[in-house]
Formats: sequence, structure tokens, C-alpha cells
Amino acid sequence: MDRVIGNYIFIETVIKDVYEIEVKRYGDNRGYFMETYKESDFIEAGLDYKFVQDNQSKSKAGVLRGLHFQINYPQAKLVRCLEGKVFDVCVDLRKSSSTYGKWAGVILSAEKGNMFMVPRGFAHGFVVLSETATIAYKCDELYHPEDEGGIMWNDPEIGIEWPFDGEIILSEKDKVHPSIKDSKIKF
Repeated sequence: MDRVIGNYIFIETVIKDVYEIEVKRYGDNRGYFMETYKESDFIEAGLDYKFVQDNQSKSKAGVLRGLHFQINYPQAKLVRCLEGKVFDVCVDLRKSSSTYGKWAGVILSAEKGNMFMVPRGFAHGFVVLSETATIAYKCDELYHPEDEGGIMWNDPEIGIEWPFDGEIILSEKDKVHPSIKDSKIKF
């Protein structure tokens, strides 16, 4: 059920606790203004996170980053697209979840200004659909490079339907992630 709180519409996805968040924009002939985060409104929506780090990346069309997580220091992420368009995805890795191994995805764009709330216990990734895209995300845990983990972006058991027909560009690290079955990761 969608919840309107303040300047936000919180839309729960097919996975409990994962939300697309639409944001009200105030615009005129000068441009627009939008509030991208207000702690009290997020808490009222049941999303009580204490964000401690902001990250930003820029990538070209076809770049796929993911599917990433931290093993001992899992992160919740509030993701938005500042420029361009991406398909943003998360995979449920919570062992007690009825949706373990299932995915949810949303197209994030600078034009729409929407966001994606990914809780702890999920692998996260995205593919760039526009010529370039800049992504920014808030994390509720610091980045620990020694704690990184990942699963295959194209694991047939998960079956993510990536809406990109061109060549996928991966980092060397992302080319060798195991399947969800072989990773045996469960939060």
C-alpha cells in the first residue's frame, strides 16, 4: 500500500521493506526544488535509518555495477539518480525471509527524481540505460573494502530481467562473483 507522507510517496515493491520513493518537486521557470531526505518523514513511513556515508558514481551506458553487499557490516542504501537513467536492483539475501533469492527493480531517473530504498540484507546493483548516469546513495554503515561480497549479476536462479540490450560492461571483480547458491550468503 502506498503511503503519502510529507513530500514523499512510499511505494512498497514486491519485496517487503523495499520501497520506491517518489518525491514531490516544486518547479517554475527557474527550475525546481525537491527535498530528497527528511528523517522524520522516513521514520513515520517505518524507514528508521541513521545514514553515515554518502557515495556517488558516474558510469557510461551498459555499465553494470553489482550485485554487491557487505558480509559483516551490511548496509541499507537510499539510492537516487542525479543524471541520466538506470535500472536499480536488489536481491533478498535474508535467511528468514519468504522472498529469499527474489529480486525487485525500479528505473531511477534524474527526470523523475525517484529513489530506491534497499534495506540491510540485500545484494544491490544497477545498469546504466542512458548515455551516462550519475548515482548517489546514502548508506547506514561505512564502506569496509575487506568486507565486500557479491553474487552473479546474471544468475539464472535469480532471473533478473535487465532492460538493456547492448553490451554489458563489468569490472573484473564483478565478472567473477559466484551464484547465489554457491555464495551460500544469508543474512
